[in-house]
Amino acid sequence: MDTKVQQDKGIYLDYNATTPVDPKVFQAMEPYFKEFFGNPASAGHHWGWLAENAVTKARAQVASLIGAKSSEIIFTGGATESNNWVIFGLISKLREENPNEPIHFITSTVEHSSIMKAMAAAQKMGVEVDFLPVNSFGQVEIETIRKAIKPHTKLMSFIWVNNEIGTINPIPEIARLAKDHKIYLHTDATQAAGKIPVNATEMGIDLMSFSAHKIYGPKGVGALFIRSKDPKVQLNPLIYGGGQERGLRSGTLNVPAIVGFGVAAEICEQNLSAEFAKLTNLREFLWTKLQDAIPGVRLNGHPTERAPNNLNITLPGFKTEQILPRLQKIGVSTGSACGTGAMVVSHVLTGLGMNVDDVQCSLRISVGRWTTEEELLRAVEILKNSLR
Repeated sequence: MDTKVQQDKGIYLDYNATTPVDPKVFQAMEPYFKEFFGNPASAGHHWGWLAENAVTKARAQVASLIGAKSSEIIFTGGATESNNWVIFGLISKLREENPNEPIHFITSTVEHSSIMKAMAAAQKMGVEVDFLPVNSFGQVEIETIRKAIKPHTKLMSFIWVNNEIGTINPIPEIARLAKDHKIYLHTDATQAAGKIPVNATEMGIDLMSFSAHKIYGPKGVGALFIRSKDPKVQLNPLIYGGGQERGLRSGTLNVPAIVGFGVAAEICEQNLSAEFAKLTNLREFLWTKLQDAIPGVRLNGHPTERAPNNLNITLPGFKTEQILPRLQKIGVSTGSACGTGAMVVSHVLTGLGMNVDDVQCSLRISVGRWTTEEELLRAVEILKNSLR
C-alpha cells in the first residue's frame, strides 16, 4: 500500500464501510486471474485441480479465523447474501418439515439493513418476527430476549458488532440462552471476524455471516458458517444450480476472491492481538483529540464494549449535511443520507433513543490498518475548521 498516494488523495477514515485490499492479499489473488484460471468443478484436468486445491486451502484459512471446521464454511457473494440465506433458507426448511407449524424469529431494531429488510420480507411470508429494543448503548439485553421467547421461536439473529456505532453485543451469553431453549442463534459477524476474538464452535453459535472486504480482502465474497453438530443446522439452498458448495450454494466459485479471502483471514488471525491493540490506541488517541478540539462532542454506543476501530460521534448543533462539503479530504460516514429526494435517517441511532436532529449531527469515523496518528491530527484539524 502506497500510503503517500493515499494521503495525497485525502484521509480515509471509513474502514467500517470497506477496507483497501492488503498487498499480500492482492499478490496471492493475481495468479488465479491468469495462469491458474481453472474452474474448481472441472475434475478431469490439472487446471481444475489447482483451482480446487486453492479453494480448499482458503476454506481452511477462513475456518481457522473463526474457530470452525472447513466443512462448516460455505462461500457466498458476501455477508448480505449470507444473512438472507439464513432467514429464507431456514423458513423453507422448517415449512418443508412442518408445513402447518407457526414460525417465530427474534432480532433487534439496530441490525444491518440486510437483516432488517429480510425479516420484514419474512413477515409478509407469514413468519412472526419480534424486533427487540436495545439499551442506550445499542446492546440487546438478555432479559429482553428471554421475555420474547415463545414455544415456536426457531431463530434468534443479533449483530455481533454494530456496523454503525461499534457496540459489541453479548453473543456468547445469548448463545447459552438460545441453546437452553433449543433455538438457533445466527449472528452477523461482519464487523467482528478478524477484529475481535471469535470462536464460533466454543461460543455456541449456530450460524454466522461475515465478509472479506471488511478485513482487507476483495469485495464480492463472503461466507456462512453452518454448525455441523450439537446441533447440526440444516438450511435449504437459496441458489440452485450445478451443486457447488455441497449443493447448498450453486454457481461457479469466484476462485481469485476466495483465495484473497483466505489470505486476508490468515493475516488477521496471525496479527489479531497486535492489531486490536494498535487500533484501540488509535481510536482513543482520536477521541481524546476530538474532545479537546470540539466542545460538547458526544460518543454514541458503548464507551468500552465496542470495536477497536470505531467512533460514532454527535456534533451538537452542526448538521453533517451542511459541513460535508468542507470535509471532502476526509472519508467518513454520516448518521443520515439524502436519497431519492428524501432524508434517510439511521435506524441504528434512532434505535438508541436519539432524536432526528442529533442523528443528523452525527458522524462515523473508523480507523484501519494503515491509519496514522499524523493523519488523525490532520483530520481533527479539518473537522474543527469545518465547524467555524
